[in-house]
Amino acid sequence: MKKIAGNSHIQKKNTLINLDLVPLDELIKNYETPLHIFLKKKIEDNISTFNNIFKDEFDGFECFYSLKANFLPEICKIVNSTGVGANVVGIPELKLALEVGFSPNSIIVGGPYLPKDLLELSIKSKVKEIIVYSLDDIKKINDIAKKHHIVQNICIRVNSQKYGSKLGVKFNKNNLKILKQSIKSYNHIKVSTLLSHFATQMNNINQFDKNIKNLVSNLKILLEHEIYVENINLGGGFPEATVMPHNQLAKIAQIIKTNVDDLNIKGIYLEPGRYFVGDSGLFLTKIVKVGEDRWIFLNIGNHICPKFAKCSLRFYNASQINNPHKYKTNIAGIVPSDQDVLAKNYFFTQNLTTNDYVIVTNTGAYCLTFSNRFPYKLPTIILIDGNSIKEIFDPKRDHDFSIS
Repeated sequence: MKKIAGNSHIQKKNTLINLDLVPLDELIKNYETPLHIFLKKKIEDNISTFNNIFKDEFDGFECFYSLKANFLPEICKIVNSTGVGANVVGIPELKLALEVGFSPNSIIVGGPYLPKDLLELSIKSKVKEIIVYSLDDIKKINDIAKKHHIVQNICIRVNSQKYGSKLGVKFNKNNLKILKQSIKSYNHIKVSTLLSHFATQMNNINQFDKNIKNLVSNLKILLEHEIYVENINLGGGFPEATVMPHNQLAKIAQIIKTNVDDLNIKGIYLEPGRYFVGDSGLFLTKIVKVGEDRWIFLNIGNHICPKFAKCSLRFYNASQINNPHKYKTNIAGIVPSDQDVLAKNYFFTQNLTTNDYVIVTNTGAYCLTFSNRFPYKLPTIILIDGNSIKEIFDPKRDHDFSIS
């Protein structure tokens, strides 16, 4: 069997393609396209690999799955079953994380906007930490925590210093004064962690090195002002697991360790999303039109496979899987817009035939999050586990809670 898209759970032998132990022909026979498919064992493998590499380097390592990568309850349940925590940014995600079984003390909550109802539910639920992007939020958290007789752990997101980013706190003279006064005055908060998130789809080790150096620099500034923080959080930004080799992930862990070895750090936190679920998802689609100049149109588009998701898309003609994929082809979607282009000059089969089946890989992260549901409904979504198939979303039956 030969891997497709570098994914050991998508393989072909001669003209036959298997998704885990399920023949693709079985899905073609029983489902309409487009069909969104998730591979349970790939998620579990990705999480195991990630955890093993970082736990080998750090005794205090903890991992928090970023629910914004994929909020499907069945996917979240799989992640929760591995013992990983959750990172959420709003009320719907927090409620979902609690409903699927994440322990509150393994949930971190935060973002640039912290409305009162989110803070109330977070503190009342006794979540592990609340991330603040502005020091102004500390008083609000303290007041609510005081009402509930709780000391709430706080994580401060620091500015990454990247591309003039406006997100996060810069520890200038004024902000240091505000922070010291807050720690002194507010008895119901504890500043426990510093967070720096550098970018998404970081496949360059230097980006991770810059991120950890930024965190260490900020930690040292705080230490100079007698403010001690126990933990650091390097956010996410990891690409799909099939894009980042294991040895590269191990090098990132070693770089982090080298930078923090001489610091008294208790916990090392990471917030992967795409790495866990990105390559577990794929679309089964059809060519619905062949145009001039080697343009093909698939029955998906930017409404469910948006550019903003920044997926490392790979396209395979499943109907001609043994034919060479070496002819430059332009691939468009079905949204009535000239902007609905999925790929240009992509290497594909020479023969372009209407109704050929096409596999689009690496669609497990952010496609649903950033989809706009216009002008078409969501597709059927299934979960494959070995040779079993579970329908986890049927647009004719199920309500899409994310747009309620």
